[in-house]
Amino acid sequence: MIRYALLCENAHEFEGWFGSSDDFDDQAGRGLLECPACGSKAVSKQIMAPAVAGTRKLGAADEGPSRQMMMEAKGRMRRHVEENFDYVGDRFAREARDIHEGKSEERGIYGEASAKEVKALVEDGVPVAPLPPALPKKSEVN
Repeated sequence: MIRYALLCENAHEFEGWFGSSDDFDDQAGRGLLECPACGSKAVSKQIMAPAVAGTRKLGAADEGPSRQMMMEAKGRMRRHVEENFDYVGDRFAREARDIHEGKSEERGIYGEASAKEVKALVEDGVPVAPLPPALPKKSEVN
């Protein structure tokens, strides 16, 4: 399998997995590739460095600072959403669709939705993204 960094004509970045380089070319040529954010079928490969397996295994010590930095960034993003967006609870899918269709006021929202609801929103071009999970409190960690 080959992983490609992809880019649509609207500058949305995402990735895709293909059996071979020819598979990418075939799917792109037949218009089967689509941006998950906007639905554009004008998708191209980005320049990326190949993933080369090394001889040294990464251990927990190698992951420490990077992992910690990512966890902190996820926590900041979640706090920003909780402090600045409207919580709509289990009405998230309906409200996101209404905002997308112009039936409701344009604003940031967050809430809960089933996997089926999220899939339908994405298929209909409604921009949604998962909210990072809440970080455990230091008193709850061993």
